[in-house]
Amino acid sequence: MNIVILDGHTLNPNDLSWEPFKTFGHVTIYDRTPTEELIERSKDAEVLLINKIKLGKAELDQLPNLKYIGLCATGTDNVDLAEAKKRNIAVTNIPAYGTPSVAQHTFALLLELTNRVGIHNKSVQELEWVRSKDFSYFKKPLVELHEKTIGLIGYGAIGKEVAKIAAAFGMNVLIHSRHASAVEYGSLVGLHQLFETSDIVSIHTSLTTDTKGLVNKELLDKMKRSAFLINTSRGAIINEADLADCLNNNKIAGAALDVLSVEPPLADNPMLSAKNCIITPHISWISKEARQRLIDIAYNNLKGYLNQEAINQV
Repeated sequence: MNIVILDGHTLNPNDLSWEPFKTFGHVTIYDRTPTEELIERSKDAEVLLINKIKLGKAELDQLPNLKYIGLCATGTDNVDLAEAKKRNIAVTNIPAYGTPSVAQHTFALLLELTNRVGIHNKSVQELEWVRSKDFSYFKKPLVELHEKTIGLIGYGAIGKEVAKIAAAFGMNVLIHSRHASAVEYGSLVGLHQLFETSDIVSIHTSLTTDTKGLVNKELLDKMKRSAFLINTSRGAIINEADLADCLNNNKIAGAALDVLSVEPPLADNPMLSAKNCIITPHISWISKEARQRLIDIAYNNLKGYLNQEAINQV
């Protein structure tokens, strides 16, 4: 097989190995592929492994040799699945590889909102503690999570893991899900009740036509002034202009985001200048352990396809 990896750098910046894929054929690896070079690099490929590269009808029309697309991610919105199916191109994705890491990052963001480790460390490094008249001080109020209510939008693998961790913190868990009929931790509630009741709202649903812009002014206005919003899912689920306005007018206490609607963000993205907003550059999935799981699953997906066994086909 002629295998081409079009955007391998983010997944594997040379701290992991692509070597196992070479057992299937000739492998060409590109760290990044500009749009204008996509067809030239892919035209002879039977197998494409991609992360965020977009393959629509126009691209697939120019790739007659293509038999298999291996998405090195869970989301499938960057591939025209209907067009791939018409051409009998198998498409696989990588479910659940990052569940522990994304759940962990969710709480890293939450703990930064509640314990403010970053600004207190900065204060100490700037010798403010050395100059202090007291043995202890705080720059901003700290918030205890015990018996606080966390509302989760979505109850897939990550939502379930976050619910379990929240329960271990002694938190009350509310869940809004379009699919779940029962939950292990907490209780199912309507979306409006979740926003009205929760001290923390955390987003763990996929981006669809139904969820795009779901978190808007109407829902944000229902939140407590002391509440926090966290998003480690997809940026476009939040109406960013509405959230920025909410934060800048102190309608909620803060937000922590690992994702934005456009990545990398445009310089005028309103979240970049919003008050009380913590942003990390889409890193919740990027632990070495999670990336190794992703590569292992991608390998097994392709192996299954070559053995005429459908694994994680979408």
